[in-house]
Amino acid sequence: MSDDAPDLTSAYALKTPDDSKRLYAEWAGDYDTSFAAREDYQLHIHTARAFVAAGGQGPVLDVGAGTGLCGAVLSDLGVGPIDAADISAEMLEQAMRKDIYRDSILADLNVGIPAPPESYSGIVSSGTFTTGHVGPQAIDALLRVARHGAQFALSINAQHFETAGFKAKFEALQTGRIQGLTLLETRIYGDLASGAHKDDVALIAAFEKA
Repeated sequence: MSDDAPDLTSAYALKTPDDSKRLYAEWAGDYDTSFAAREDYQLHIHTARAFVAAGGQGPVLDVGAGTGLCGAVLSDLGVGPIDAADISAEMLEQAMRKDIYRDSILADLNVGIPAPPESYSGIVSSGTFTTGHVGPQAIDALLRVARHGAQFALSINAQHFETAGFKAKFEALQTGRIQGLTLLETRIYGDLASGAHKDDVALIAAFEKA
């Protein structure tokens, strides 16, 4: 990998949707090998399992699906059908090659999701709510496309949970829009990780749409 190739530091430095598009367009082709495998990335596994453990069912929208890592785990666990949503057309192209998704949706979460209201019985997101370039306001877009009683499992970088406004957002949502919120703390990477972020932690927010 060259010194200026996409990496985790580049991803954590993202500030705008255009930044995301540029990075993931370049990274899509070898994301699974240059990042996920090398860094022993595990968050998608924890998120998918949390969704299933909470009783999550399809149809599911995998938000920030990337190359389909979380969707593949959901599929292996018997969940479906699954649609993939991502800001990167190149990442979605890689995801659709895995033959685990029913459809793909190109979407900027900060703008909204081009899908009819109440389309999904489950919403899953792993690795999208990280350093704040996709903030807590995007959860409103997810709630719009979720059915009453839909199960959610959203991973959020623990370091930014309070400072980026996620804590306050969930407190506001619990006044009638969501119910049964639990926050599961988990490591993002496995024991084989060796990078600067190897000890990073995420919170998986599991809840239902009220």
